[in-house]
Amino acid sequence: MADTELAQALEAISPVGVHSPTNIKPHRLNIHALACALLASTNSILLGYDIGVMSGAVLFIKENLEISSTQVEILVGVLNEKPQDYIGRRYTIVLAATTFLIGALLMGLAPSFPFLMAGRVIAGVGVGYSLMIAPVYSAEISPAMARGFLTSLPEVFIVFGILLGYIVNYALSGLPQHINWRLMLGLAAIPSLLIGCGVIAMPESPRWLVMQGRLDDAKQVLIKISDTIQEADFRLNSSSAKWHGHGVYKELLLRPSRPVRRMLIAALGINFFMQASGNDAVIYYCPEVFKDAGIHSKKVLFGVNVIMGSAKTSFVLFSALFLDRFGRRPLFLLGSAGMALSLAVLGMSSKFLEHSNSKPMWAIVLCVVAVCGVVSFFSIGLGPITWVYSSEIFPLRLRAQGSGLAISVNRLVSGVMSMTFLTISKKITFGGMFFVLSGIMVVATVFFYVFMPETKGKTLEEIGALFEDKNAEASIDYGREMG
Repeated sequence: MADTELAQALEAISPVGVHSPTNIKPHRLNIHALACALLASTNSILLGYDIGVMSGAVLFIKENLEISSTQVEILVGVLNEKPQDYIGRRYTIVLAATTFLIGALLMGLAPSFPFLMAGRVIAGVGVGYSLMIAPVYSAEISPAMARGFLTSLPEVFIVFGILLGYIVNYALSGLPQHINWRLMLGLAAIPSLLIGCGVIAMPESPRWLVMQGRLDDAKQVLIKISDTIQEADFRLNSSSAKWHGHGVYKELLLRPSRPVRRMLIAALGINFFMQASGNDAVIYYCPEVFKDAGIHSKKVLFGVNVIMGSAKTSFVLFSALFLDRFGRRPLFLLGSAGMALSLAVLGMSSKFLEHSNSKPMWAIVLCVVAVCGVVSFFSIGLGPITWVYSSEIFPLRLRAQGSGLAISVNRLVSGVMSMTFLTISKKITFGGMFFVLSGIMVVATVFFYVFMPETKGKTLEEIGALFEDKNAEASIDYGREMG
């Protein structure tokens, strides 16, 4: 029997019926599912901390090691360089934390730029593993009605890590130049060690266990993360076809069906625009932008970063808490439109300051407010929802590879943006660069409106139907009512 026929047969014999999610939706957040998602997402602190702390550390590295702006771009961008299907979701997270631990130690002890780059590359491998696996694991252990919140937790932890990096920058900026940046980078070894040990305590993803044919183990995990035995049975039967990776990339890239093609366009598109928005580059080079605006004290620069990180943290928490209430599309559209407007304001204020000798305080404040607006609107939409959407739209047989391709595009574009931001800005000025990014976000808003169906409240199995037909969402809702 073909895989698709087997899946349909298993759904047909489910003791609770095809439309059972309507009857067994949890009324509260399952504490075991929450604990698993929290543990998996803590790995994302490492990426956030690195982004935040590097924005300040690079100022001291540039002076201490006497490196050029081009070397700064390479150092920042190199962090963005399929074990999850072979060793499991859980041990991939441990591998990510261990790799980042080694990279953090190498960076903290680096005596020269090449040594620093070696640590950066190793840390980048750990970041890549982390970004691929945390959202996938969270989506696979989450019930449909809480999946948005639980799968957005990696972004919450990334933002918390960024804020932590800003605070460490501010706290250590007064130390001698040859010591402060080493401590800033090397301290990341401590959370990576704790995370690697803590994650071992969490269960393996039930969907990965199903892929390995370990149905009894998968059911035991599902019983813990579901509210009822019936819900656990349904979730097991919905994914009990033994999907394997054979021919997956052919199905994704060479001969995709219409729904798979639409899924791939959506996943690659949102990951492209997430980084093409310039958010990572703005965070990395924020001190450079503010220095150009007229703020020259490093202590003040780091203080402004802490304010920006606090705003970013507040809005990502708002998005995570209300994502399952408002849905993916409204927050995507609000976030991207808000970013376009904020970037345009940032471009205008930067342009004004470029042609002003007096550097008026109101223009500097407007510049700071606009940057806070950019990162806040990013945290409402693209930040958390990209991970949710990328991990939930692919069917089980394609999820790891589909999410992996999307994350590869994400990190590639992030690397390109980080490695070229300063160079392009020197050619067209920071103001010109922000106008370009504003235009990109206008295009992104149109893309989200056209290509992104709403997935709120749908099971991972039902989401496939949304990409099959424009009227599928109405059909699913009608089927639930009749069921």
